Amino acid sequence: MVELTVTIKFLAHASFQIKADDTIIYIDLEKGAHPKEQAHIILSTHSHYDHCDPVKIKSVRGADTVVIAPADCHAKIGGTVYALQPGEEKFIDDICIRAVEAYNETRFRSPGNPYHPRGLGVGYIVTVEGKSIYHAGDTDFISEMKELGPIDVALLPVGGTYTMETSDGADAALAINPKVAIPMHTWDKAITEFKEKVEGNSSIQVIVLTKDSEFVLD
Repeated sequence: MVELTVTIKFLAHASFQIKADDTIIYIDLEKGAHPKEQAHIILSTHSHYDHCDPVKIKSVRGADTVVIAPADCHAKIGGTVYALQPGEEKFIDDICIRAVEAYNETRFRSPGNPYHPRGLGVGYIVTVEGKSIYHAGDTDFISEMKELGPIDVALLPVGGTYTMETSDGADAALAINPKVAIPMHTWDKAITEFKEKVEGNSSIQVIVLTKDSEFVLD
């Protein structure tokens, strides 16, 4: 069996395209993303506008596209949408989509009111062509990250305020120990500090993607 190339393309904010041969997977399409190819699979981690834009989803959704998103996204997206709870999996042909926990423990709109409470959203581990790609969604560094299992590429938010910032994002990367970490949901200074801390304390390769740039998994 010939192993196909897997390419990860950064679209905007926390939006990515994963491509294996002619199979296209999108994660967290939002208004700043400009997807160009019809999707086989579309994933949304949660319902916030910068992770679930129904206009962008519609633009690449075909009759056979599988859409997976938490329940409060379903009316927004329309049509058939599947929901996965943390720990649940769905197989689409040879591709496995597994939902994992994503939530805030330390970042709050007001006392006791986190930006992303447990149960609002999820992260996803996409396993395609034997490669495991973890999209963390919007989350703090949570204990469940230590139990994810082998990860080839981790897409981690490190922008602070609503998600992990530089220091705890780097700690999350070190705990997950992927082969490659790609920062998202962030800004330039945070990316530089994240890269320095992760690469200075591990063998993890940090890849910084600019808008519409790609990384090819070996």
